Amino acid sequence: MIELERTFLLKYIPAGLQNSKSKEIIDLFIPKESRHPITRIRKNGDKLEMTKKSPVDQKDISRQREQTIILSKEEYETLMKLKGKGFRKVRYYYNFNGNEAHIDVYQDDLKGLIVADFEFDSDEEKNSFGIPDFCLVEVTQEEFLAGGMLSGKSYDDIENKLKEFGYEKLFI
Repeated sequence: MIELERTFLLKYIPAGLQNSKSKEIIDLFIPKESRHPITRIRKNGDKLEMTKKSPVDQKDISRQREQTIILSKEEYETLMKLKGKGFRKVRYYYNFNGNEAHIDVYQDDLKGLIVADFEFDSDEEKNSFGIPDFCLVEVTQEEFLAGGMLSGKSYDDIENKLKEFGYEKLFI
């Protein structure tokens, strides 16, 4: 499956976000030694899965090849024992002008980081999408915000890069 998406840093918390459907996501990226691991073990609400994501084109990481395997509880628990690096976030499903935003509110060591992802069915739809008012800047092509790159990091580790975009910590 090819995933088409755009990612934005939030400028402010959009009205009604806390009333939106949400779930906790726990990610573990493997192998731990990799600078940018692309394989993750995920608890996505009640779903347990392993996903490998890789860019279709290194120059445009908004197009990702995604392969997902559903895991049993036993498989998940076994894989979570692997040495990896991860994080925890709460994902809100927020309706914006008929598009569903996945607004990820990072927890624990990454607390203060909030990003919005929008997924699209076509390149035309993706390319014509305007930046929402609650978003500060598009960061789709910024590798340091990819899941595998964020795994195992703290907000302090990425704060200087975020400041380059004028981003300031947000909290819900």
